[in-house]
Amino acid sequence: MGGIQIEHVRKSYGSLEVLKDFSLDVSDGEFVVFVGPSGCGKSTMLKILAGLDAATSGRVLIGGREVTDLAPGDRDIAMVFQNYALYPHLTVARNMGFGLKMRGTPKAEIERRVADAARILGVEHLLERRPKALSGGQRQRVALGRAIVRQPAAFLMDEPLSNLDAKLRVHMRVEIGALHQRLGVTTIYVTHDQIEAMTMADRIVIMRDGAIQQVADPDTMFRRPANLFVAGFIGSPGMNIIRAPLTGTAGSAEVQIFGQRVTLPVPGEHLARLKNPWVLVGLRPEHFQLGPGAVTFETPARMVESLGSEKYLYLEVPEANRLVRPDQPGAGTIVATAEKTNTSEADRGATIIARLINPGQIAQDNAVRLSFDPANLHVFDPETERAITA
Repeated sequence: MGGIQIEHVRKSYGSLEVLKDFSLDVSDGEFVVFVGPSGCGKSTMLKILAGLDAATSGRVLIGGREVTDLAPGDRDIAMVFQNYALYPHLTVARNMGFGLKMRGTPKAEIERRVADAARILGVEHLLERRPKALSGGQRQRVALGRAIVRQPAAFLMDEPLSNLDAKLRVHMRVEIGALHQRLGVTTIYVTHDQIEAMTMADRIVIMRDGAIQQVADPDTMFRRPANLFVAGFIGSPGMNIIRAPLTGTAGSAEVQIFGQRVTLPVPGEHLARLKNPWVLVGLRPEHFQLGPGAVTFETPARMVESLGSEKYLYLEVPEANRLVRPDQPGAGTIVATAEKTNTSEADRGATIIARLINPGQIAQDNAVRLSFDPANLHVFDPETERAITA
């Protein structure tokens, strides 16, 4: 067993910098998830850890041993790939034991390890089958079994569930989580799915353009995002972001939201030095409530999406709270919510989403009375996009 230390790793392809001074300490037995949009560098970092790609600079240690220049087979790691990578002509048992055979492990030891892994994964009855006779979930278990029999210092997993259907992905998330708890092996897991990250990780590493945006446990990531990108990326639907004109910064910070003066949950002096007369305020869709509350307002529901026990309401944003659209001169690229579904390019910055549990019947285009608690508001600097906290 052993932790993983990544120290100032950079990766460039000519003038293209894919990883920018990436540093991270992963504790022994920790389950860490790299998550971010396509092209953010998460898979590149995993390949560098595995020895499948070389870093431009920096170093990597696994179990306290520097492995920066070692071949993949000498790093004491096991990797689980997106496409399973099973040999079609070999049985499940031989697929799981193939790596050990190539390393010269005695046959009796191979059989013992394969039997142990098959029992852990519940595939004992499949050992004589070939991959073509297996379902997607069974193939993924075999791929995991091939990694388990290695008894490595660390597991590296590259989007292992992306080829499965939605229901099976949920099931395999639970399986992998239970497997990690049982084995306690240091694991780095790469995904583009923030739900996988939130449900599986001890800590999440959010990446963007080759740089780390935030490292935290899932609860901290959700409740205290470090910047606007993290706030919009974590959560489904993403956090609503609106433009809020400042109405006071002496003692308490007040803004105008939905035609009302609302006190922000940050000291006024934190906002006094801002260059703009307004801030970006975030509120998660689930923090809206139906009916009166601390801050109550009424607005038409432009669209209502029913998911059975919950409804998504797409709401009008007052003109004063609308963000500058990206196509206007000098505008940035901020939009009202990370979720673009059902909003046209022209509607950016004009719509927010409320997520209500069992709200009853709500008709589209009818006015709806909602409320929220100002304590749940997040405040961001419009210049740096960093969170402003108390």
